[in-house]
Amino acid sequence: MKRTLFTLCVGLVTIALYAENFKIDPSKRLHRHGGWGVSLCWWAGQCGRWDDEKVDRLVEWITSKEGLNYSVFRYNIPGGDDPENRHCDPHHMAKGKGLRAEMEGFLTQQGRNYDWQADAAQRRVMLKLRQARPDAIFEAFSNTPPYFMTVSGCAAGHDNPARDNLKRECYHAFADYLIDVCLHYKKQYGLTFYSLEPFNEPMTSYWNRNGSQEGCHFDVASMIEFVKVLSPKLKAAKLKTRLAVTDETSVKQSVEALSQFCADPSVLKMVDQWNTHTYSADEASRKTLRALATKAKLPLWMSETGSGGRGIEGNLSLSQRLLDDVKQMQPDVWCDWQVMEENNDQWCTIQGKFDGSDFRRNKNYYVRRQVTGFINAGDTFLDAGDDHSLVAISKDKRHLILVSQNNTAADRPYSVDLTSFRRIGTAAKAYLTDIHHDCEAIDPVPIHNQTLQYTLRPQSICTFIIPLKSTK
Repeated sequence: MKRTLFTLCVGLVTIALYAENFKIDPSKRLHRHGGWGVSLCWWAGQCGRWDDEKVDRLVEWITSKEGLNYSVFRYNIPGGDDPENRHCDPHHMAKGKGLRAEMEGFLTQQGRNYDWQADAAQRRVMLKLRQARPDAIFEAFSNTPPYFMTVSGCAAGHDNPARDNLKRECYHAFADYLIDVCLHYKKQYGLTFYSLEPFNEPMTSYWNRNGSQEGCHFDVASMIEFVKVLSPKLKAAKLKTRLAVTDETSVKQSVEALSQFCADPSVLKMVDQWNTHTYSADEASRKTLRALATKAKLPLWMSETGSGGRGIEGNLSLSQRLLDDVKQMQPDVWCDWQVMEENNDQWCTIQGKFDGSDFRRNKNYYVRRQVTGFINAGDTFLDAGDDHSLVAISKDKRHLILVSQNNTAADRPYSVDLTSFRRIGTAAKAYLTDIHHDCEAIDPVPIHNQTLQYTLRPQSICTFIIPLKSTK
């Protein structure tokens, strides 16, 4: 990427500006996109209680091509806490994440029959999502085993959050629990989970008894031992469900875990997919994880992320992470954490009340749609050559999708060289989100001499749809 100095005259003042110059080359391909998505878990467990009209509207906002265009959904297999609170305080999860973090497990006591009526709200949302998107991919993931399989007797974690909370003698029972849930959804609803992830941020020391959400620490050695138990059982169930691991919160931790899995080829063969979160990530760790996954021949998912902040500035900060994840780590799938929250506009794209009395798309929804609404599964990402831009070529090779953002207080001019393409259109359709616009169509941007020039407003994100005829 080059920077070119030019001047802009405003009244009697001449302002010096630097244009970001980069060239898009169709031969510099990154990877094929597998879809955008989100976890269900807490928000679905609340919104699934609404009436049909409200749930259907929410599902349309999430799945439609005119909305977020999500097609990958992560169903949380709940562990469930002790209903008698013998080893934990009543509603201890409400102290942090709110009552929405309390999940209904399918087994309330050891030796009892499964209660398949449990978790009805999350299930209802999942089935409606499948109806709206017949091409949807569903992953099942677990935050914790049922409370009675844990050392502490609490689904939130061990007394010592740095220690494993799954009893070693319960490895087989927990594996059976996960598989039984997958088998139930296959038999009862005809829904086969694409993948099953038995861990969630397992290397961290976040998960403690009486904590604010379900969680379970696993050392890497323990994860490997559990995979040895789960993998043959999953294959014997003949579900065609892939085994995914390990959903670390930090990409550096994910690199550490994958390195240890790679050290044991017999265990690595049992793994079908590698997941990571990017709550903590940098360019070096992203690229290292990509290299390790490629060497291990494992599909790579970015399965969860989110960020705090304030207003559109915070929203653009997270969308910059999306751009960095896609370009540096090249995941097959990229997933958000939550769709809806009540008390913030950062950890959600839809904001409102969990009782259904009020819900609306917020600014973060439109910032996200600038990317997810225009780049579809099957499109191929290209090397943009610019830190603040993302480029993809459509599956039918008829359009180039360029997304650029500016999270500064000053204008950012761009000049994009398109000479590697021939017979391109004379103008690009453009869609803008800033403080005044919500992913709205604006005037087309002319393409002169196979060059697209535009200036991004402060704190804005813009998507350009460039028509193509053929490539060299």
